Amino acid sequence: MKKLMALLAAALLLAGCSSSGSGDSNGQTLTVAATAVPHAEILKQVKPILAKEGVDLQIKVFADYVQPNTQVVEKAIDLNYFQTKPFLDTFNREHKTNLVIVTGVHIEPFGAYSRKYKSIDQLPSGATVTLPNDPANEGRALLLLAKNGVITLNDPNNELATPKDIVANPKNLVFKPLEAAMLPRTLDEIDLALINTNYALAAELNPTKDALLIEDKNSPYVNYLVGRPDNQNDPRVQKLAQALTSPEIKAFIEQKYKGAVLPAF
Repeated sequence: MKKLMALLAAALLLAGCSSSGSGDSNGQTLTVAATAVPHAEILKQVKPILAKEGVDLQIKVFADYVQPNTQVVEKAIDLNYFQTKPFLDTFNREHKTNLVIVTGVHIEPFGAYSRKYKSIDQLPSGATVTLPNDPANEGRALLLLAKNGVITLNDPNNELATPKDIVANPKNLVFKPLEAAMLPRTLDEIDLALINTNYALAAELNPTKDALLIEDKNSPYVNYLVGRPDNQNDPRVQKLAQALTSPEIKAFIEQKYKGAVLPAF
């Protein structure tokens, strides 16, 4: 019996020393929620860098913009990497959460796409336009149209503009907000779609060639690594932040995406 108790005690000690995936600052596993393209692709390049430092990076791929934040809040996942500051600010405000930025990584120039027309000028009166239905990206889409003279907003700097804020719409465009991930699928049915670059790339669209309108390199919409106040200074998290903003990853982004995704550091 004494021998059995000793074995059990040893097993418990080993279990207590093993690495954990989430919320354990002593563990060497780090979980990150990301959308597939380009975020998960970039994280895959970081994985071997962290492995050399003793951190096992686990990448959890999501197809939506809600669960990555929810799961970090609930501590089911350590961090996420998919969103801009306006989106994060809106989420925190609407859900009364306090997720925090760890570091900025890249910019995905937002674009407008069409399978029917080769230029914005060809859009007919009454054209149907789909755009993201979350406040941050809906506003971003409308700002892109306003900057290019397609519409006029009552406040050209309002990051959370909605179609109700349009004061001039010369082409009488009809706006249909939809879940961001669905937008590429609408291209065969509508006249114009304003699509986040991660979903455009996943749909095999080339933003630098296929977009009728696209944000320039001065876009303020940086994509951030995001965590919680309780883990943002965790050594594992800081190692990931350093790796994501390393010369090696900068070169990968530039070579892989050829302007469709731009380093923000």
